[in-house]
Amino acid sequence: MTEKQELAPGESVTYSSGKATGPPDLRFIHYNDVYHVEQSSRDPVGGIARFKTLCTYYQTHTRFADLPHCLTFFSGDAFNPSLESSVTKGKHMVPALNTLNTTVACLGNHDLDFGVEQFQYLAGLCDFPWLCANVLDPALGEDVPLGKCKRSVILTASNGIKIGVVGLVEREWLDTINTLPPNLTFLEPEVVALEIAPKLKAEGAQMVIALTHQRQPNDEKLARDLEPGMVDIILSGHDHFYAHQIVNGTHILRSGSDFKELSYLECWRSSGGGWDFHVVRREVTSAIPEDPHAVEMIGNMTASLKAKMEKPIGKSSGNSSNSYTAAPLDARFTTVRLKESNLGNFVTDLMRFHYDTDCCIIAAGTIRGDVVYPTGMLKVKDIMNCFPFEDPCVVIGVTGEAVVHALENGVSKYPALEGRFPQVSGISFVFDPAKAGGHRCSEVQIGGQPVEMEREYTLVTREYMVRGKDGFTSLLLEEHGGHARTIVSDENGLLISMIVRQYFMSLKILGRWKQWGAPMAQLWGKIHEDLHEVHPVRDPLLPGQGARLRRKSIEGGGEVPGLVGKAQRQDNPRSQHPGHAHSAEHAHSANEAHSDSEDEDGPRADLPAVGARHTQRERELVIMRKVMRKWWRLAGLAGHPSMADEAGEDFGVLWTKGICPRLEGRIRMVGTDKGAAR
Repeated sequence: MTEKQELAPGESVTYSSGKATGPPDLRFIHYNDVYHVEQSSRDPVGGIARFKTLCTYYQTHTRFADLPHCLTFFSGDAFNPSLESSVTKGKHMVPALNTLNTTVACLGNHDLDFGVEQFQYLAGLCDFPWLCANVLDPALGEDVPLGKCKRSVILTASNGIKIGVVGLVEREWLDTINTLPPNLTFLEPEVVALEIAPKLKAEGAQMVIALTHQRQPNDEKLARDLEPGMVDIILSGHDHFYAHQIVNGTHILRSGSDFKELSYLECWRSSGGGWDFHVVRREVTSAIPEDPHAVEMIGNMTASLKAKMEKPIGKSSGNSSNSYTAAPLDARFTTVRLKESNLGNFVTDLMRFHYDTDCCIIAAGTIRGDVVYPTGMLKVKDIMNCFPFEDPCVVIGVTGEAVVHALENGVSKYPALEGRFPQVSGISFVFDPAKAGGHRCSEVQIGGQPVEMEREYTLVTREYMVRGKDGFTSLLLEEHGGHARTIVSDENGLLISMIVRQYFMSLKILGRWKQWGAPMAQLWGKIHEDLHEVHPVRDPLLPGQGARLRRKSIEGGGEVPGLVGKAQRQDNPRSQHPGHAHSAEHAHSANEAHSDSEDEDGPRADLPAVGARHTQRERELVIMRKVMRKWWRLAGLAGHPSMADEAGEDFGVLWTKGICPRLEGRIRMVGTDKGAAR
């Protein structure tokens, strides 16, 4: 677009210098923070198919035929979080980014959620370079950035103009990532810009762009700390809103999020040696037609995801699964919304240990399964159905008084099956439903000690709750008018479903995905130490043990059912008899073990072989009928009042540990109500 051209439908001018004449010297598209490839339900609907239509328009339409080719800049965060990425570990976003003809990208914090090795793998599949100039990893060599990103690049436009691009990130989000390599070197963005910008200009760059992934205040600080003209424009991400400003003569632009907006820029060289900009904001509305090739890509992607949802959590491309429970998991609404649940305990403990906080509270409405997941195999769809929400975990600092208020709110509607009922970790309390709402809780302890009302505690929860939803106003963030201090923001947090899935991967003995690096192993090793003290695990069977147990079963005249992969509805909890269990996935030798994703084929060279190929009968998972009956009895699904603490001695598989979540008496009810949680 030139100054003389009219705006196309849907375009709005964000900024114009008003000085430019003639055709522009450079043209850019900018976008940032994209997670969902499918459209939403209301305008701007977003979605990769309509976003692709707009990108193609600015890149190839005849309206721009005589102008320089359009370059496309991405400011990071694509590989997580979304339900899709919980299944694909971000791989589904690679074709999405490539189809937009992205020219260069800046590293975002969520691009590292599956570990640095996984990011390097995904970055290697991209048709464009990733930048990060100010975080260096000494283990990779001198001045080598985190994840083997580039520090800067020089692009050459179709008319020969050179553009230098440097990638910069903020320290704050680095502090929230648990899976980074040790001994990283962080350099202040302005220090690196002062170093690299002159070098880029010495190499012929006529424009210098800082492609960043940091909050608006940090971009403003960067602009203030640089001489005007050293960096011509900052194209940023991390914040999810659209904004343009000029600070100390430097333009700062962020372009919304989630494929719902983009910026189109035209640039002219000014007489003073700088650049004049014309910035157009474009929303991705339902009026924009979908790109047919992108629609086909989404269709293929969705079909692939549906197939993967039927697999065991973390299933290899071979035949082994790595996920089973050695105790039934009670997700029924009549349990989680009225009393302590072993599944609630397990998930809140996992969240607390992952973020190393004092305590955790989630509303029971977070747990959506409304089923008992019986002893046996867990599928990806089980976790996705049970934890479908896409608001991530957050960590806040709150007073003991605020925690007590949150617990009071959680039990205030009892015995109604309200989603606000609390499931907790690091907390124990007693409540009396005979008392008035707001005065029901007593004997509140955090970390095994009586709560101190004025003390600040660190608490991990869902982003939904720190917005004051379901009455949790005491957890409301300062920026929303409350008093809770943000420690890990929603834009830095992980989805519960993803944390659970990574946990099952960490238990696996064979076939762990290829990009599972040392930092991931260190993180989950520490979590295991804490979590398994509360929720013991069933160790893998030794080689040959499965055959012994099978012979024992056959000699005893019993059947040998596979692990159960289908949960029971609460209205008929006994109908899923162990003898009717589905046949389970089979184990295979480690020299056949593949990565977690079926698209990432190849053996794990670091896993030793464990012997010859097993026969099908040898590989089949062994669960004794009597053990299954014992678990149903101990789970309270056949008349017994409590869940079991330990697994039957004959229960196990060859390649992974089985989880045994249990109750601890964290939530106790007093009074005369017969439906009491005990």
